[in-house]
Amino acid sequence: MHRRSFVKNSAFLGSGLLFGNTVLADVYRDQIIPVAMIGCGDRGKGVLSVLKSMSAKYRIAAYCDVLDFRLKETEKYVPAEAKAIKDYHKILDDKSIAAVFIATPLSEHFKIAKDAVLAGKHVYVEKTMTYDIAQALALKKLVRQYPNQVFQVGYQYRYSPLYFKVKDMIQSGYLGKVSQIDCRWDRNGTWRRAVPEPSLERKINWRMYREYSGGLAAELLSHQIDFINWAFETQPDEIMGSGGIDIFNDGRETYDNIQAILRYKEKGMIGNFGATCGNAHDGYLFKIKGTKGSVSLLTNTGLFYPEESTKKDLGIVDGVTGATKIVVNKDGGIPILDKPTKDGTNYALDEFYRSITTGKTPASNIDTGTQAAICVAMCNEAIYSGNNQHWKKAYEV
Repeated sequence: MHRRSFVKNSAFLGSGLLFGNTVLADVYRDQIIPVAMIGCGDRGKGVLSVLKSMSAKYRIAAYCDVLDFRLKETEKYVPAEAKAIKDYHKILDDKSIAAVFIATPLSEHFKIAKDAVLAGKHVYVEKTMTYDIAQALALKKLVRQYPNQVFQVGYQYRYSPLYFKVKDMIQSGYLGKVSQIDCRWDRNGTWRRAVPEPSLERKINWRMYREYSGGLAAELLSHQIDFINWAFETQPDEIMGSGGIDIFNDGRETYDNIQAILRYKEKGMIGNFGATCGNAHDGYLFKIKGTKGSVSLLTNTGLFYPEESTKKDLGIVDGVTGATKIVVNKDGGIPILDKPTKDGTNYALDEFYRSITTGKTPASNIDTGTQAAICVAMCNEAIYSGNNQHWKKAYEV
């Protein structure tokens, strides 16, 4: 396979996914969507910084948070004329605002998303979509009643050219029969935020408390769980899990060390998904292993490692490139794309804009968001209870 063809034959180039800003800007240059951010923590401010850079598509009309210092921090991420609001209902009552972004603690996603849909807004809610399974199913039922309103969930891998290419490699059989998936998202630190006064502990460090948070599975591993659902067009049949507060016994309730095993019986696959707050060596690790080769992914770059028989087909002998002109790294890996991709938020916000202005359903929508939320909730139930969880027919999307 020619190196040039390896990149150019990517499915995303012919999928209708518009790469970059130029095409959309030319087609929709007169349609600037007024939007508001609900939740101005780290993720909310991160999305706002991207929105601000996309002023040809979005106008940030308002931003909302219950904490005064968050609103103050957010001023540099928004235009001077944007309104600072503490009660999100005022944003939903504003008829001039067409779409809202929700980046609040997980426990608030369902309530705010439901209110926003009922208020007639287009909605972009950060992952994980809902706190539990009942909320996910209820929200799906509601959103389906409003087909003219866009509902998108913040799983950026579904828009990344890199991950779209890997999905194509999987679906085309390029990796052969995949049997193992290894995923980690590790760090070495408490994951705590500074608290200016004790009364704000649970509002600021909500990720530490089960009342508000889905912990490491929801905040980190859900990205990889969702990608496997998407790339293989499946969901796990059975989930086993374990974990504990093994590193930082500091009053937190969500575990700082977890491992889940997801069994995809129909596909004949086992997925290993783990995260720890006690070691940062691996950091982000995502490996998909097939009989013809495997891929090793970071968030913006990836390598393909052919098995021995595949090396012969590609003209590679002992890691040395043959006449095919495939670029091979010292460890035998072939770059999947020529250069790193942009932050996935850029692609996701492009898709949200295009969905609003064309009526197209986004790739990460209410159905896929429901599926991912159920998987995360099952992981947490397995991890915290020690009981294996099984996919139910009622969960089908």
